[in-house]
Amino acid sequence: MFIIDLWESIFTPGTTPALITATHGSFILLISSLLVLIYVTKSIHFFNLLVIAVLLYGTVIWFISELQKAKLQSNEELNAAKEKKDMNNQENQENQENQGNQERFENLDGNTTSVPVKVVGDKPRKRKV
Repeated sequence: MFIIDLWESIFTPGTTPALITATHGSFILLISSLLVLIYVTKSIHFFNLLVIAVLLYGTVIWFISELQKAKLQSNEELNAAKEKKDMNNQENQENQENQGNQERFENLDGNTTSVPVKVVGDKPRKRKV
């Protein structure tokens, strides 16, 4: 039954067919009622409301299509992605620390080269030229 499916869609992440059908039906009824009111009253206010409703309906349709394109992930997938990101960040920090132990020199042609520096304690040794 449609009402039961619509109620259950509240507890389901993402969009469900019942929710999309209810959304389209609501906006079609709103727009048709505004068209009738414009015809009967010839009021600019109802015309303005019609423009707002049509723009909102277009925005909702766009949002629903974008939501359907996006892949929803479970909590386990999100946690696994977070752990992987944390491990990558940790590796990047270690690589940066290793690269910090190199001096960079500029050649005559403008290119830079790296030369490892031996570290004694916390301070690098001074090189004799």
